[in-house]
Amino acid sequence: MRKLREIIRLRLQAGQSGRAIARSCGISPSTAREYIGRIELAKLGWPLPAGLDDDEVLEKLLFPDEHKPVSNRPEPDWAWVHAELQRRHVTKMLLWQEYKEAQPAGLQYSQFCDKYLRWARPLSATMRQAHRVGEKTFIDFSGDGIDVVNAVTGECHKAVLFVAVLGASNLTYVEPVLHQDLPTWIGCHVRACEYFGGVTAVWVPDNPKVGVTRADRYDPDLNPTYAELARHYEVVVIPARPRRPRDKAKVEAAVLIAERWILAALRHRTFYSMDELRAAVAELMERINARPMRRLGKSRRQLFDEIERSALKPLPVRPYDLAEWSRPKVAFDYHVEHDDHFYSVHYSLIGEKLDLWA
Repeated sequence: MRKLREIIRLRLQAGQSGRAIARSCGISPSTAREYIGRIELAKLGWPLPAGLDDDEVLEKLLFPDEHKPVSNRPEPDWAWVHAELQRRHVTKMLLWQEYKEAQPAGLQYSQFCDKYLRWARPLSATMRQAHRVGEKTFIDFSGDGIDVVNAVTGECHKAVLFVAVLGASNLTYVEPVLHQDLPTWIGCHVRACEYFGGVTAVWVPDNPKVGVTRADRYDPDLNPTYAELARHYEVVVIPARPRRPRDKAKVEAAVLIAERWILAALRHRTFYSMDELRAAVAELMERINARPMRRLGKSRRQLFDEIERSALKPLPVRPYDLAEWSRPKVAFDYHVEHDDHFYSVHYSLIGEKLDLWA
C-alpha cells in the first residue's frame, strides 16, 4: 500500500529530497522521484485541502492513469487461460497468439500478460505455482483427527486423514486411517492411485518417517518398501525439503480444506466403526471435489476431467503386492528369522547381514 500522505508531508512540509524520502518510507529512490513528480504535476500544497481526506480520492488524483481502463478491447476468459497454462508446453505467448487470431482487435501481448497477472493475484499461493498436468501428487497426513469409539468397551481411537492432491486440478483423495504404519501408508497410496484412475510422474510426500528413512535436502533415503512401490508405479518420489513449506504448500492447503469441510462437518457425529467413518468421509470428499472453486468457477472434478485425466500415466496391469524389507543377521545355525519363522541360507553367510524381502 502506498504511503502517499507521508510522502507528501515529507516533500511539502519537511522539504526532504527524494533519497531521504526513500530511506524514510522504505521505497526505492526511483519510486520516490516518480511520486515527487506526480505531486508537483498535481500542484498540491500543504496542508492538503479538505476534499482530499479520502485516500482513494488522493490516489486517483496522483495516479489517474491507473484508474482508466486500458481499452475496451475484448478480454479472454482468464479462468480458461489459467487452466490452459497448466498443460505441458503451453505458454502465455501461444495462448495470446490464439487469442489474437480469434480477436484481431484484442489486447497486445504485454497487456495480455499484465491483465492475467492481475486476475491471478487473488488466487491462493499454492494455485499461483505452476503445476503441470500429470506432473505431481502431493501427500500428507492431517494433524487433527476424529474419534472412533469401540461399541463394547467405549475406548476411543483417533483416526487421522490421509490426503493426496493432484497438483494441476487439485482433485483430492481423503481416507481416514487409525495408524500411520508402513502397510497403511502403502495401502493409501494404492487406493489413491485407483481413485485418480492413473499416476502422476512425481510423488511429493512430507517426509513421514514411515516413508522417508532419512530426510535430506538433496539425497533423502526412502524406505525400501516405499521405493519398491514407486518402481512398481514408475514414479519418482521427491520428498518436500525440510523447512521448505512452499514445497508442500499444495497439500497443506488440501489438508486444511479436509479438516474444515470433513472433520469439522463430522464433529457432532459419533462413529463406532472405521467402515462407517470411511463412508462419511468419502461422501464429503466428493462434495469437496464437486464444489466450484471460487476464482476459477469450476470444480476440482471438472478441471480434472478437462485437463489432467488424460495426462496421467495408466495404472500398472499387475496390482502391487505389499512386501516388507528387513536386515537380519545370519545366526550360527545358518538361519535367519522373519515373522517368527526361520529360513536357512548358505553356511558361508554366518555372521553376515542380509537383505530379506518378504
